[in-house]
Amino acid sequence: MSISAPDPAIGSTHRSGRPSAQLAGGWEAGLLLFMLLIYLVGVYTNPTFFASGSAFGSVLRDAARYGVMACGMTFVIVDKDLDLSVGSTLGLVATIFSISYAQAFFDSGVTTAILVAMGVGVFIGFLNGWLVTVMQVPSFIATLTMLFIGRGFVLGFTGGKTIAYDTKARGDSWFFHWGETNSWGEAHGFAFNNQIVIFLVVAVIAAIALAKTRIGYETYAVGGNEQAAIYAGIASRWVRVRAYVFSALAATLAGLMNCAQNKGMDSSFGAGAELIVIAATIVGGASIAGGRGRVLGACLGAILVELIDVVLRQGIPITRVVQVAGIDMKVQQLAQLPPGAVPAFLGLMLLMAVLIEPYVMQKRVLARLIARLTGRPLPISFDSGGIAISQPATKGTKSQSRGVGVRGWRAFFYRRDAAAIMLALVLWLAGLYLRPDFWGSLDNTFNLALAFTEIALLAVGLTFVIANADIDLSVGSVLALSASTAAFLMHEYGCDPLFAVLAAIVVGTLAGILNGALTVRFGMPAFVATLGMFYIARGIGAWFSAGRQLSGFPESYTLLGRKIIELLIYVHMEPGPGFLRNLAGAVSVQTVIMAVIAIIAGIILGKTTIGEMVYATGGNLRAAQYSGINVNRVRFLSLTFSAFCSALAGVIYVAYYRSFNPSAGMGRELDGIASVIIGGGSVFGGYGTIIGSLAGAAVITLIRGLLSLQIFLPDGSSFVMPQHWVNVFIGLILIIAVLGDIWIRQQGIVGVWLKALRRKPAATPAAPAPAANPAVGE
Repeated sequence: MSISAPDPAIGSTHRSGRPSAQLAGGWEAGLLLFMLLIYLVGVYTNPTFFASGSAFGSVLRDAARYGVMACGMTFVIVDKDLDLSVGSTLGLVATIFSISYAQAFFDSGVTTAILVAMGVGVFIGFLNGWLVTVMQVPSFIATLTMLFIGRGFVLGFTGGKTIAYDTKARGDSWFFHWGETNSWGEAHGFAFNNQIVIFLVVAVIAAIALAKTRIGYETYAVGGNEQAAIYAGIASRWVRVRAYVFSALAATLAGLMNCAQNKGMDSSFGAGAELIVIAATIVGGASIAGGRGRVLGACLGAILVELIDVVLRQGIPITRVVQVAGIDMKVQQLAQLPPGAVPAFLGLMLLMAVLIEPYVMQKRVLARLIARLTGRPLPISFDSGGIAISQPATKGTKSQSRGVGVRGWRAFFYRRDAAAIMLALVLWLAGLYLRPDFWGSLDNTFNLALAFTEIALLAVGLTFVIANADIDLSVGSVLALSASTAAFLMHEYGCDPLFAVLAAIVVGTLAGILNGALTVRFGMPAFVATLGMFYIARGIGAWFSAGRQLSGFPESYTLLGRKIIELLIYVHMEPGPGFLRNLAGAVSVQTVIMAVIAIIAGIILGKTTIGEMVYATGGNLRAAQYSGINVNRVRFLSLTFSAFCSALAGVIYVAYYRSFNPSAGMGRELDGIASVIIGGGSVFGGYGTIIGSLAGAAVITLIRGLLSLQIFLPDGSSFVMPQHWVNVFIGLILIIAVLGDIWIRQQGIVGVWLKALRRKPAATPAAPAPAANPAVGE
């Protein structure tokens, strides 16, 4: 009789053959010790603030909302899923409550506003669960789409403005009191906000539900081994949907807590919260591979993230001596770490938390070290085989199989990128129809090309990564890091522009090399590795610029972001009047750079052995290994090339705007990923073309261009379409593209329906029963 090996996803929940504690354990004890150490550092550096009770109270108050969302996120991650929509859910719930309650809008009662907001939150949770389980959309893409749409609705409903209701809130103190400091805290000099009470209640309920009830047992079973859970009679689909509902309810409660504290809301509510919550949950000990995680750890992770933020931002009180009119004067100041130190430290902590489990906890490094020092027998180490679990990702498509052998113009319609190309053309024709006097001009056409250069460069690099069945969340932050490097070297040290460009590209590419090393060498999921780099690169970029805008760069550098005619004039090669001069006056240098990179990448991906290895690796990792392909090298180079493209986009960003802003590249990772998927790339890997990704980037750019277009009416009036709704359109197009990939390309659902209709028999009279055979039974 053979004994099957334990599943890696659930191996981490056991020690010495016994189930680990589900309420608390050694991980939480380590977090508490680390938090105590961080707090003591704060007391040492700034005793005036941290030695008081108000410091601890303010940390808990600010961590309360993240902690509540982390409670819901724990269920999702233990289920081996992901929820990127919690930040948008928070913002949308706060928006719905505010427009329902505010006197300037619907002016409803506070109870009605709460119920409407909760209904929206529950609907989002069920919608996420339905997309992931029934429609089979990967959780990353389903919730990324909801992030887009939710953020678009927030901006659309609010118009990007603040909604306040301070006066009306006085009449509903029972609700808004939950965002204030209670009387007990005021009497004892302790900033004990009522939100802390909500946080504690939610944490206790969630911890007991996950650790001691059937809900928790089913969640661990589905996340550890879904197939085994199904064989055991667990309704895995419902368990996963339920986790998304819990996550959305937690985000809903956090949104209401925000409204109660601020007595109003603005369009920035919840922006970026999803990554903080995911980081806090993983730092708290949850495994991105599923099957492991505790609510207490997630809550402590949220508090730790906020504590680090407060400690690093407070600074150290110092006394400086300055001379005023020849007289020495002492001035009290705070010596603070540069801006960006907090996200950089958070990123490092996230990566360390993920690496500790397989390389320290599973191998029982500390226990084995103590055993060696004391001369005792070495304990058994439990090696789960790494963090990431690689599985075949081949997704054949019926539409492509039908297109085999088709030649001529009909072959185009069987291409995966055909829909994006046609959609980009339709959007351009729509602009031409609405404003023929402006849209069809040469200047506007190349201005649109100029606008999408940044997204296009990111999409070119991401095409290789997504074709490998990986993901890169760091492209926007790497863009900012490279832009900051070039700007810093030229602004602070007066470096030669060529040296600054090369240094920026090298620094950005090094970030990609680190992404590749973490993913390939240490077996870390690309999502987690690039999420850590998302924070680190953004933090270091802000560190270089000290959080301020830099400008004043040499003209020889800014020409990278100018029109070709300006470059030709600079090198004394100005063409005479005519077509060439008009063309040079319309086309920008950065468009040419992007086109060259795209052409080279397209040839490599579509016409060389390297491209075949990329598709093979993403299509079926194990089959690619068996065929002799070095899949680790392919994935490493793809992540490195993605960072290179991001670095180049960062260099062009500074040249085009002639300045650097620390917010450079913010949210561009989502635009880049959406471009590749809209362009026919598959989140399952194995597919993707450069022309398709460029078409996807063009779709996003054209949508934004159309929404900012001034349209004239027959009566002479005009209007501009609301730019705030652009994310809703992008999100809808993204989810349609993914659903089309799954159900039309892969499942051929339209053909199945048509075949079923053809085979449906017509209604006919019932035939008479055959006469009995007298010979039967004799």
